Amino acid sequence: MPPRNRFAELLPEITAWRRDFHENPELLFEVHRTAGKVAGLCRGFGCDEVVEGIGRTGVVAVIKGKTDTKGRVIGLRADMDALPIREQTGVPYASKSPGRMHACGHDGHTAMLLGAAKYLAETRNFDGTVVCIFQPAEEGGGGGREMVQDGLISRWKIDEVYGMHNMPGIPVGHFAIRPGAMMAAADQFEITVTGKGGHAAKPHDCIDSTLVAAHIVVAIQTIASRNVDPLKQVVVSVCTVETDSPAHNVIPQVVKMKGTVRTLDAKVQDFVQARLSQVVEGTALALGASAEVVYQRGYPVTVNAAENTGFAAEVARAVSGQVDTETPPLMGAEDFSYMLNERPGAYIFLGNGDTAMVHHPAYNFDDNAIPFGASWYAGMAEARMPAG
Repeated sequence: MPPRNRFAELLPEITAWRRDFHENPELLFEVHRTAGKVAGLCRGFGCDEVVEGIGRTGVVAVIKGKTDTKGRVIGLRADMDALPIREQTGVPYASKSPGRMHACGHDGHTAMLLGAAKYLAETRNFDGTVVCIFQPAEEGGGGGREMVQDGLISRWKIDEVYGMHNMPGIPVGHFAIRPGAMMAAADQFEITVTGKGGHAAKPHDCIDSTLVAAHIVVAIQTIASRNVDPLKQVVVSVCTVETDSPAHNVIPQVVKMKGTVRTLDAKVQDFVQARLSQVVEGTALALGASAEVVYQRGYPVTVNAAENTGFAAEVARAVSGQVDTETPPLMGAEDFSYMLNERPGAYIFLGNGDTAMVHHPAYNFDDNAIPFGASWYAGMAEARMPAG
């Protein structure tokens, strides 16, 4: 079945919403303009309930079907926030806010869910209730966690929850999904190495914290290569190194490093956290220095329930006929995981074509994907709650 004709008709309107969001990007929880427009549009569609301020700046729009004999409630989620990146697309609707842009396609996600909300409010061809979830602060702020803690799931009695993300490299109109771990847990760490500073010409009188830090960077790579089962994916990356040395001829006293750990398995996550401290502290001690590790858990693993993955794939197949149900997991992270930890559901990728990758200054959401994504959102409601 091709994308619904109604979404083809709505494409210019949905595209206009998307490009307006793109021109006016907002970060983290400061999505006041975006959330206000979303809420206003949903009220205009005739949604039965529109509530703002869930999870600080999230919006929830409720649409009831023609009947409610089964009482099932399906949650459909889109994220609204942008990234602190200076845009380099050159499109006429480029960001009007220097240093901020929709480099991950959340403008497209929001617009597609709005299109689905408009369609579902018009037709109501389902038996149950749809809860449209417009979430702030996916990009590092944990907006999904905030909405859950603010009562999202319990207040609206959501039974199942579904989300979607565009993906460059997959053809437009194609979908990709898998059961189980879909995206990784994202933890972060800070390492402080303390040695003995001094003149660079007299290293024998110092404990070179820079050299110790270099050994630590190499040593922690053995966690993935020698400590974890090769069939269990794990990434340990040091991403920043900073010293307190003011000049080229001073051996620093202190070196600070920051990095990330990505895992797809809770037991592996626990092991890596413990092993990281052992390797860092042991390496520093062997070289006469000391080191401290501060480890912080981030977004959990995004886990698709097997049965719900099947439902999501079936709807995607009905929309376009092009679904990869064995796509490999990604080591990126997604705070939709907090919602999936509360209720069964699934997260699916929608192709964005041959474009720049997300989080790149030249990335742009492909509006040709809108009918496919909006159809999938609406299709999940109609397929999971067929009208009696």
